[in-house]
Amino acid sequence: MTKIKEDVHYVHAHGMPMKGKILMVASSPTVSKQTGWPIGFWAAELTHPLHIFQEAGYEVELASTEGGKIEMDGYSNPIDESGYSAHDVISLGYMQLDGFNEMLANTKKMAELNPNDYDAIFLVGGQAPMYTFRGNHDLEKLFANFYEAGKPSAAVCHSTTLLLEAKKSNGELIVKGKTWTGFADAEEDFADQAVGQKIQPYRIEEEAKKLNGTTFKVASPFSSYAIADGNLITGQQQNSGAAAARMVVMQLSK
Repeated sequence: MTKIKEDVHYVHAHGMPMKGKILMVASSPTVSKQTGWPIGFWAAELTHPLHIFQEAGYEVELASTEGGKIEMDGYSNPIDESGYSAHDVISLGYMQLDGFNEMLANTKKMAELNPNDYDAIFLVGGQAPMYTFRGNHDLEKLFANFYEAGKPSAAVCHSTTLLLEAKKSNGELIVKGKTWTGFADAEEDFADQAVGQKIQPYRIEEEAKKLNGTTFKVASPFSSYAIADGNLITGQQQNSGAAAARMVVMQLSK
């Protein structure tokens, strides 16, 4: 089992042939039943890993729960009036690229995906996965397919909600016997206090600790923290996407 923060190195591959293809899966837009807000994916959890993958020489394809156009959570948009993510220059840079905006406008449906076409899977978090990922049997099956094939299988932040129920073909939870991470209760507390209301319908850390035979760990709130336990790779929150992506690249480079 490997844990990393921000000191993992990777190989730049500008001008080199693509090494393989990585599938990233984000949530389609929905509305929070808790807050009434329109919700989607968290920008940095897509762009920061995407940057790592592309610089390392991998082609990236983007899919979503329903296909078609996807939308970023407002607070994750670096030009949102809240200023919450104004520091996110990587997302801001990608937003200027036609190719990136076309990627967001034309995501594949899961039914169109063949896992054999990809070398790894990476689940993008955000607020919407709490509704669209949990209990999504098609996505659970897709993720388990990658995992059982021994391919790097990653999830960050609220996308780790999938792992609360996702099972292997033998009926066991993927996280059985594994150490993993995801959005922490302390981070939920901070978010709730910042907006003055409860944001999420349930909490991943709280639910994970009800499971038997698995170990859920978190680091300091909003620090970069990722864990690789075999080919299962998880990141704590939006500041952990790059660290988790580097773990994917490290495993693919072996």
